[in-house]
Amino acid sequence: MGSVIPLKKSVNNAYLDLRNHLDGKLDSVEKLIKNKLKSDVHLIKKMSDYHLNSGGKRIRALLTMGCAKLGGYAEGYRDVNLAACVELIHSATLLHDDVIDQSKVRRGNKTPNHIWGNQSSILVGDYLLSRCFEMMVEDGNLEILKLLSSTSTKIAQGEVMQLQYKGEADLLEENYIKIINLKTAALFAAATRVGACLSNLDIKKKDALGSYGKNLGLAFQIADDALDYFSKEKIFGKEIGKDFFEGKVTLPAIIVYQKSNPIERTFLINTFKKDIRNKKDFEEILKLIKKYNALEATFKRAEYFVNVSYDALGIFENSKEKDILQNLTSFSLNRSF
Repeated sequence: MGSVIPLKKSVNNAYLDLRNHLDGKLDSVEKLIKNKLKSDVHLIKKMSDYHLNSGGKRIRALLTMGCAKLGGYAEGYRDVNLAACVELIHSATLLHDDVIDQSKVRRGNKTPNHIWGNQSSILVGDYLLSRCFEMMVEDGNLEILKLLSSTSTKIAQGEVMQLQYKGEADLLEENYIKIINLKTAALFAAATRVGACLSNLDIKKKDALGSYGKNLGLAFQIADDALDYFSKEKIFGKEIGKDFFEGKVTLPAIIVYQKSNPIERTFLINTFKKDIRNKKDFEEILKLIKKYNALEATFKRAEYFVNVSYDALGIFENSKEKDILQNLTSFSLNRSF
């Protein structure tokens, strides 16, 4: 498949550094989420427990608490409560995503919709969102409530926009960035900005942390789309080629289309328009990705957003938190999951 930019086999140290630096607060987030999702409805409890126990990096929760600590927040547990809110939004979108995409595997496990059906997954996802908004109201900060509410709207818009462009091989890179900005980067930006709000930082620093999260999220999603073409399922946790088989046009395919000749473009247009794409189609697009070094070009785009994210923290004084958060920007690229 060509000279792919190598990803580290081990987790980037900054990810573990951030977890450890927060003194076990991530465990508190997990406990709070499980407590808040208790229900007398047996199926809700069963599906929620299954979904939450299936793993996940909880990077959005870590970003919320890490940015709060960077800003000087040190007392109370509002950071834990709001980190849990951010994770509940993310978990709800995953449940809905798997229904839309008809996914069978996530994080190496069967998806809830594959086990219990689409209707149950949609409703339990709605339940997670409802509990999240109850927790936000309990926190009582109108700025944060408005921020996370608008973020939920953006995520929904991004998902619809992705459906709108499904199967369009000639998707503009500009529109691809708009999609991932809404469906992925918006929640990263909200997570980091919530940390700024908790710390009562001035508007410049709030904007800086928002930019840090947004660009980190863009890099994270671009890398995710590249991993879809060459990672290993047991490491990545999802079916390889999943986006391709679903007809989603992501950055590697966009770059191939930009560089391809008329015959190859016709193949791409016809392939993505088909109702069903097969393994032979996937092998052909892998050959084109190799021919045009599309994975290297994809990671080049991601590196740009990594650098913008890193530089956004320049406004803050040097500290342990700043070092960890800046080092974390490379995690989006130096990972295999």
